[in-house]
Amino acid sequence: MGLGFVGVWLLCIGGLILSCLSISGTWVVVGAALLAAVVSPAPFPGLATILIFIGLSAAIELLEWFAGMYGVTKRGGSKLAGFMALVGGVLGIFAGGLFPVPIVGSLLGMMLFSFALVYLVERHRLQKDAPALHIAMGSVTARVFMIMVKVSVTLGMIVWLVIGVIQK
Repeated sequence: MGLGFVGVWLLCIGGLILSCLSISGTWVVVGAALLAAVVSPAPFPGLATILIFIGLSAAIELLEWFAGMYGVTKRGGSKLAGFMALVGGVLGIFAGGLFPVPIVGSLLGMMLFSFALVYLVERHRLQKDAPALHIAMGSVTARVFMIMVKVSVTLGMIVWLVIGVIQK
């Protein structure tokens, strides 16, 4: 195991940390798999593994984009509120970058903006606080769930990569 494999493992660790912060850590593990393919004398990871990792990463990204929207509509929110969960998540990522804590600020901003915009839309529509709060919490709950899914998928990819490299 040479310096190239040290890079593979560092990328895997970095990908896991990023996934815990709701950042695209799965793509970093794809990078680790690509590096492993270059530095490994064995046929693993091959094209099939890399394509599966890319597919998983793309699916996770797509699911994460729509998680807040799903959480809102699942709790009885309007389509507009669901769309605002998506908008709030995107705005929150950028606005959260202004918080003094890097990366964590973006995560908090994503959840806060998503919650706030959904709450405002549903409060206006329903004219009641409690149901609007319940619906807005759906966006936060869905985003937290997606962080857990993202971490699980990232861990699965890392385990698959480690087992494959060690066995070959």
